Amino acid sequence: MKLSSPASCLFIFLLLCLPFATVQAQEQKRETPDSIRISLLTCASGEEIYSLFGHTAIRYENYTRGIDAVFNYGIFNFNAPNFILRFALGETDYQLGANNYERFAAEYYYLERDVWQQELNLTPQEKEKLIALLQENYRPENRVYRYNFFYDNCATRPRDLIEKSIEGTLEYADNMTDTNTGTSFRDLLHKYSEGHPWSRFGMDLCMGSQADKIINRRLMMFVPFYVQEYFNKARIIDKEGQTRPLVLNEEKIVITGSGETDRVSEGFTPMQAALLLFILIAAITIYGIRRRKTFWGIDLVLFFAAGVAGYILAFLALFSQHPAVSPNYLLFVFHPFHLFCLPCMLNKVRKRKRSRYMLANFIVLTLFILLWLVIPQRFPLAVLPLALCLLIRSASNLILTYNKI
Repeated sequence: MKLSSPASCLFIFLLLCLPFATVQAQEQKRETPDSIRISLLTCASGEEIYSLFGHTAIRYENYTRGIDAVFNYGIFNFNAPNFILRFALGETDYQLGANNYERFAAEYYYLERDVWQQELNLTPQEKEKLIALLQENYRPENRVYRYNFFYDNCATRPRDLIEKSIEGTLEYADNMTDTNTGTSFRDLLHKYSEGHPWSRFGMDLCMGSQADKIINRRLMMFVPFYVQEYFNKARIIDKEGQTRPLVLNEEKIVITGSGETDRVSEGFTPMQAALLLFILIAAITIYGIRRRKTFWGIDLVLFFAAGVAGYILAFLALFSQHPAVSPNYLLFVFHPFHLFCLPCMLNKVRKRKRSRYMLANFIVLTLFILLWLVIPQRFPLAVLPLALCLLIRSASNLILTYNKI
């Protein structure tokens, strides 16, 4: 079939324009902004003990489908049966939760906790993989996990999931496995419990000598703020060897106006309470020695309290799955024998007879205080006046029965 001249020109023009139109369509498709954005959220510290160290979550935005959701691994039920016992045993179950972003932001604004957002520089394929991993984790049979404060928590889970979704390797700016940080678990507990002396004191009592070992940077990432810090400096090296920053940008998306200065502690501290108790016990003991009075009621209260504390510390050291609670050298001061031997010891004290238990306790506490600086565990300073209270009560019995040997 022979085409007319105008038709031939039109046909040739379309043939020439078709490849150009195809290329232009492909380029336009490549230039179209990704409709999915995934970000890491870091939440400021709260006032409750479980929120002192902040929180981490993953935000998933899909502009095409109108999705703006937050996934976080910090959901727990405080009213669950035996929650306190299970927490002490290290058998607490947390779960992955999903929430609307607006509700999430409103909650943290109400709690006066700022939130930072780090947009992740992931490829569409990496985003799809991360979303698939989140969806898989959110399945009812998968969403519950055994929580571990130092090794498997609301900060380490998002970190591990993001690392797993990357096609290539994630390289941090610092060596994450070297133990040249000069930082221990206890140092981090102290850092983020600033302004909460009673919470810090309780944690110090429960944490054993393992909490004082120097840890590497990766272990430090159990604290959400370290995940935030190390992510800012990390870069992705893809399979072709090309590098790109892990974080595209960071911004504060929930601003409450609440700062660290608002969280300064006021009130009676453990050290002040321990010193006051020591002064009272010392004064009563000196008066009792002069008047040849035993004041055995003080021994009852003091050794009973020390025995209860000892049972708790011994329980944690022997049965808890929590890391860093054993060995705990505070068991030389607070131990179950105070409670177990209390009836026999009080019977001796009331009859003004020398108690072998008081003698043994005097020797152990004297050695503990003398060796305070060389024992491989950092003790809260408030323990010293408490130990001295037990020491002088034992000394009182020895002094009052000295002439009866």
